Amino acid sequence: MSTCKSFAPIADEQSRILILGSMPGIKSLEQQEYYAHPQNRFWRLLALLLNEDVPQNYAVKQALLHKHHLALWDTLGYCERDGSLDSSIKNEAPNAVIELVSELPHLQAVVCNGGKAAAAFKKYFAKKLPERVQVFYLPSTSPANARLRLEGLAERWRVILQFLT
Repeated sequence: MSTCKSFAPIADEQSRILILGSMPGIKSLEQQEYYAHPQNRFWRLLALLLNEDVPQNYAVKQALLHKHHLALWDTLGYCERDGSLDSSIKNEAPNAVIELVSELPHLQAVVCNGGKAAAAFKKYFAKKLPERVQVFYLPSTSPANARLRLEGLAERWRVILQFLT
C-alpha cells in the first residue's frame, strides 16, 4: 500500500463553487497537479461548460478556476491505496473541508466529483455544511468512469452554471 496525501486547495475568497474529488491519482500525485492524468476529463469538461479553450498547463488551469470562481480540493487528506482506483482506498482521513467552507464567504455550492468523493462528503461533512450551501453529487470525470462520454458528463455537470452567472 502506498501512502497518499492530498494537495492544498485551490481557492480564493471569491470562490462560489467548491469541487471536491476523493484523492488525487498516481499521475496527479507524481506531478503535484490536480487531474493530471491525460485521460481524466475534468479540464476538458470545465472548458466545454465554460466555453473556454482547454488549458494546456497547470498555471492556466489554475487561472481558469479563479476566473470562474471555482475552488478545488479533495474530501480526503490522507489514505493508503495501491494504484489510483477509489475502490482501493484504505485507512482514510478527511481534509478540513468545513474549515475551508467557512473561509469562502461567497460559496454557494459544493460539487462532489464521483462516488467516493460523495460517500466521503456524506460521511464527514454533510451534516456540518452551512444551510446556504447546496450540494451536488455528480458523475466522476475519471477515466475509470467510461460509461459516460464527455457530452453526457457535461449534461449532468451543467448544473454548476447557475452559480457562475
